[in-house]
Amino acid sequence: MIKEAIILAGGLGTRLRSAVPELPKCMAPVGGRPFIHYITNYFRRAGITHFIFALGYKSDYFDAFFQTDFPAGGYSISLEDEPLGTGGAIRQACTMAKEHSVLVLNGDTFFGISLPELSAFHEAKDADCSLCLKPMTDFDRFGVVGLDEARRVTDFREKQHYPDGLINGGVYALNRWRFLAENLPEKFSFEKDYLEKGRHQLYGLVQDAYFIDIGIPEDYSRVQKDLNQLL
Repeated sequence: MIKEAIILAGGLGTRLRSAVPELPKCMAPVGGRPFIHYITNYFRRAGITHFIFALGYKSDYFDAFFQTDFPAGGYSISLEDEPLGTGGAIRQACTMAKEHSVLVLNGDTFFGISLPELSAFHEAKDADCSLCLKPMTDFDRFGVVGLDEARRVTDFREKQHYPDGLINGGVYALNRWRFLAENLPEKFSFEKDYLEKGRHQLYGLVQDAYFIDIGIPEDYSRVQKDLNQLL
């Protein structure tokens, strides 16, 4: 069972700035609490005992959140001196983890997956990385992920209108040791330079659970009405 989670929380949040001008995206208030509170609360209940927060932009805005939500500890901070991209941020955070595999989460996305099911799937497949995929219909904001019969990832398709498909939900089980052994640049995109290169043992687990990405004002407004889905 995966016990450690890396949360990518250093994004600039440029698309959400019109709605939340001062804060990092994951600190945007939802129901009186920062959005990231619901992510950590959900996965703590699911079994995560140690969180590693990959921070950069306005990291001091997290101080009150840590004092309120982690008064007894149970977390570490991986601070970027300069933007490393999602891949560089994950790799730096991986050096602070202790477990064989870690959960990787986006701080601006909530996806209510089953952690025990993901952990078992990831181990059974001996995957380098296992992606949680969300089935969606009639969408154009996300690309689509293809799977074969063994649930191995076959391809990533560009954003366009799709009548239905599986999207990358931004929740991953990652084999930490294999990832750290990769010959990757200091700054890189986890999605473009790691996942989409096709050199790895990538598998996809379909989870039809509640999913919200607050990266745009429309979905940030929607999550305020969906508060019960986050609890």
